Amino acid sequence: MPSRSQTGSAFITGIAACCLLLAFTHAGPARALDFSDLAREGELKFFSQRPDPQAYRYESRVRISEDSLSSGLVGLSTCHRALDPNARIVIAFNPQRVRHIAIISTEGVGDARVVDHRVEVSQVQRGGSICIDLVSQALERTGEDRWRLHAGPLMRRYLDGYLPMQASLSFQWPEGLLALRETRPGPQPGVQVASTRSGARIDLVFAGRLNAALELESGSR
Repeated sequence: MPSRSQTGSAFITGIAACCLLLAFTHAGPARALDFSDLAREGELKFFSQRPDPQAYRYESRVRISEDSLSSGLVGLSTCHRALDPNARIVIAFNPQRVRHIAIISTEGVGDARVVDHRVEVSQVQRGGSICIDLVSQALERTGEDRWRLHAGPLMRRYLDGYLPMQASLSFQWPEGLLALRETRPGPQPGVQVASTRSGARIDLVFAGRLNAALELESGSR
């Protein structure tokens, strides 16, 4: 039965198509997940409560400006938290989208550096974290006064399947600049959506490969 701390595979996450590769895993004893908590290839499960609440989680904050509507460029602040102990982690970003990468903070890691379109992290301790800021071309115009913001794919690999993961995605824009039309996936157990005149938020608990998106339109300023 898989351990809650066993992650000898890959995490894929982020609006910038970020891939977190775990080179070596030294997992200590942990309570076991049920096999029903895992997702097989091609399967996507949502959970109203996370089966492994102390395990890896991903957070991102996307900043959309008025200039973003024409350029497609958005600013992101991302954090990978509650990492498992690993000798080396590589966080790789899509070179076609990412324009800038900066390491903002680390905790419980020996070293972290930006190399081309990736961040290389070594000697990660249990519960370690790393926060990274970047600029990405993630906003796509879909019509007159309409845009789509892609978030994903998000996943937490385990062998030939997927472990549960938690993702908190927040989106900010000037008040009245945009309005949220819909999200994919929509609200359901394991997916909480909230929006205001100045942003939106999606909180997800799931296992599998998830491609999320926000459909946006011009707001009434």
